[in-house]
Amino acid sequence: MYAVTLDGFGGPEVIRWEQVPDLPPPGPGEVSIDVVAAGVNRADLLQRQGFYPPPPGASDIMGLEVSGVVAETGEGVHDFRPGDRVCALLSGGGYAQRVVVAATQVLPVPEGLDLAAAAALPEVAATVWSNLVMRAGLHAGQLLLVHGGGSGIGTHAIQVATNRGARVAVTAGSQYKLDRCLELGASVGINYREQDFVEIVGELGGADIILDNMGAAYLGRNVRALADDGQLCIIGMQGGVKGELVLPELLGKRGTIHATNLRKRPATGRSSKAEIIAELRRDLWPLIAEGLVAPVVHAEVPATDAAQAQQLLDSADTVGKVLLRIDTV
Repeated sequence: MYAVTLDGFGGPEVIRWEQVPDLPPPGPGEVSIDVVAAGVNRADLLQRQGFYPPPPGASDIMGLEVSGVVAETGEGVHDFRPGDRVCALLSGGGYAQRVVVAATQVLPVPEGLDLAAAAALPEVAATVWSNLVMRAGLHAGQLLLVHGGGSGIGTHAIQVATNRGARVAVTAGSQYKLDRCLELGASVGINYREQDFVEIVGELGGADIILDNMGAAYLGRNVRALADDGQLCIIGMQGGVKGELVLPELLGKRGTIHATNLRKRPATGRSSKAEIIAELRRDLWPLIAEGLVAPVVHAEVPATDAAQAQQLLDSADTVGKVLLRIDTV
């Protein structure tokens, strides 16, 4: 089969599209998928640069989510059969013509959704749902602040939160991105280049939940932006890895900080990928089938141009997800 590989670590120039060994057949509880499209995520860029190695036992090929058609099922798999349209959450290997993954990390493509577009769902849906709903208990009437509102995570979080009756404030670096976020249901748009999100959110009474992709750079300001009993959910470190926390500010608000990583979660058991996928299928997938939550796809790029796809993800003009089309090469 063919896959996107790396000729060392570095910039986009190290990316190659070349032949690699075929995968073995699926084992017990596994599914093999002929890939149509793969989602491009910031984790892939970090892996390309040598900063985010795959967990032990995972493929060293980039790619944390795919959509495609079931090719074969292993012993004990009853939910899926060859020919089914599916998408899947992976620990790696998605930038390839075929993947093998645990059936507990596979989801049917919601009725009426384009098969390629479904590749934009597993990673963002699992991240958003596990943090906002399963961990923070997001509910109607709360105020959610989303940093990076124009990202794949951000555009998905806006839709999930508004469908649960919450208000959403977002930060972004351009009016274009803020406008798209408002179209998706956000009620407050904050240009972080020109405005102070702490001040604006404070005027609204503070954020009950903050979904943060910045890490260290925003740590102190996020705490100040929290409402009483607020929760800060850290899912990224784009702004650095070491920050200063003023404990009296957090204590005074009875605030909570939690940080999560999706890729390194166990496959099954408590706080596992299987647990998250089961909740998505039960509670979120009906909203997608009804068109109430939809993947936001900025561009689809042939896998032979994976370097361009990763550059697009970093573009200031990109809103939502970038996909690699595997079936067109």
